[in-house]
Amino acid sequence: MYLARGGLRGPGDSAPSDSGGSGFSPPGASRARGGGRPAPGLLLTEPIRGLADLTALLLAAPALLAAPRGDGHGVLVFPGLLAGDASTVPLRAFLRWLGYDVRGWALGRNQGPTEAVLAGLPRAVLDHSERTGRPVSLIGWSLGGIYAREMARRHPRQVRQVITLGSPYGMHDPRQTYAYGPYQQFSSRHALDRKLPSREQRARPVGVPSTSAYSRWDGVVPWQACVEPETALHQNVEVRCSHLGFGVDPATLWLIADRLAAPDQGSGQRVPFRPPLAFRPLYPR
Repeated sequence: MYLARGGLRGPGDSAPSDSGGSGFSPPGASRARGGGRPAPGLLLTEPIRGLADLTALLLAAPALLAAPRGDGHGVLVFPGLLAGDASTVPLRAFLRWLGYDVRGWALGRNQGPTEAVLAGLPRAVLDHSERTGRPVSLIGWSLGGIYAREMARRHPRQVRQVITLGSPYGMHDPRQTYAYGPYQQFSSRHALDRKLPSREQRARPVGVPSTSAYSRWDGVVPWQACVEPETALHQNVEVRCSHLGFGVDPATLWLIADRLAAPDQGSGQRVPFRPPLAFRPLYPR
């Protein structure tokens, strides 16, 4: 769920969760930047809550028919750690129905920052931008969002905006996420540290409009690491879903549709997200 030079050598143990004794309450704010690990109960219930998010999508499908339509610009969707394009099929199908020229990343299973990923991501962004004749929007789920932010940093003229879904780009210690073990298993396949951004570089704001979707019910990464101070270019939007459910959560899908449909006003500003009255209860703040 993270991409950083030296990111696997964080200082000390991960901070404790602020969730209380039961381990099933959503975590509160942590004193440390990036927060502590999510409560164990949130992790254990991720699969069943992910299914609940999918059920919510089926129930909300009629309401999503009113989502803002697209202008046909290109969109690339990057999956999370250990996932591939199959995990983003519902999201991409929804965006394609809205009228976007949407593509997956076509790099197989996401095993972390391998040489193939470092070479394939820029090529995907540049090719899709050239194919569509204008900048493309990047959507990244978890680790995929960190990739998306780095692509926007390197190719700002080809990127219209970035939308991250539960992406812990502000994390100080990788042991704050339960993805630490799986990430480590593939570390021998990762590119050399000198080719990867440092934690400080990764946490810096990007120079294009960006939106961070985060959930306090995330059972994999600390939600505090998925946000940054809001600016004229950046907005954080809270939703209520599991980490596994970002790609099907109705509130997240509406947010993405709204952000993609916002007028392209260049790299100097963004149009703030304001949910419609009917969807407002789905956004805690």
